[in-house]
Amino acid sequence: MNVALPTTLAELLAKAQVLGVDRLDAQLLAAHRLGRDRTWVIAHGELQLAPPQAEAMLELLRRRSKGEPLAYLTGSREFFGLRLDVSSDVLVPRPDTESLVEWALELLSGRFTERAAPRVIDLGTGSGAIALAIKHTCPRAEVHASDLSGAALAVARGNAERLGLTVHFHAGAWWMAVPGRRFDLALANPPYVAAGDPHLLALRHEPKVALTPAGDRGDGLADIERIVGGAAAHLEAGAWLLLEHGADQAEPVRERLLRHGFRSPITRADLAGRDRVTGAVYPG
Repeated sequence: MNVALPTTLAELLAKAQVLGVDRLDAQLLAAHRLGRDRTWVIAHGELQLAPPQAEAMLELLRRRSKGEPLAYLTGSREFFGLRLDVSSDVLVPRPDTESLVEWALELLSGRFTERAAPRVIDLGTGSGAIALAIKHTCPRAEVHASDLSGAALAVARGNAERLGLTVHFHAGAWWMAVPGRRFDLALANPPYVAAGDPHLLALRHEPKVALTPAGDRGDGLADIERIVGGAAAHLEAGAWLLLEHGADQAEPVRERLLRHGFRSPITRADLAGRDRVTGAVYPG
């Protein structure tokens, strides 16, 4: 859509409506570009915009109107109280995944409370959100994180360094990234969206490799099968494995856990009440 260049901040926000951009998103993008907070933007609608400044801000609005995630446009996202840098090389961390972290922290402060340094791994870490949230909240844990993507690991390492959190990063696919290592707790938010799922259209700006498993058979469960199937060689007796999955995948995930020797799998709901996280203990 061809939109005339705005001359004030108020005009810019009005243009956002013309472009179909949510007002909150427009305010946050303006705040990001101006180096201010949203409250300041709301209070300074009369601010005069120089043409280059207005064009740059309008371009962000155009990109948002085409569905590009707000986090990619601002370069950051908050997760579990931490501000994380993100790029198009990683999935945007989502509030639903905090349910996975909360369960892990329950285990670390309960079942594993006697262990001085329980070993935890976040498989397919992306931005490092899960691993960093756990290390920040449970400093005594020895936290590891892996990813097949070198670009994603660079983002995760950068976040760890900026936040001053010690996480051990490993390159490789799932358990292949940590040969010979065993853990007390393993977590993963793996690709689980089937290749033909219509929801992929709304996710088209995010890395497909982090959404749909390689060799997908149409059910989105190929990577979950790989993780569960390879877990025995990398889990201590009594260790837990926690997996995020699609809302309609809880039953097949539980079935796979049982088939590979896990005991009494449990499924928990996300913030919207959908079955999204399943975990089980490996008796060894």
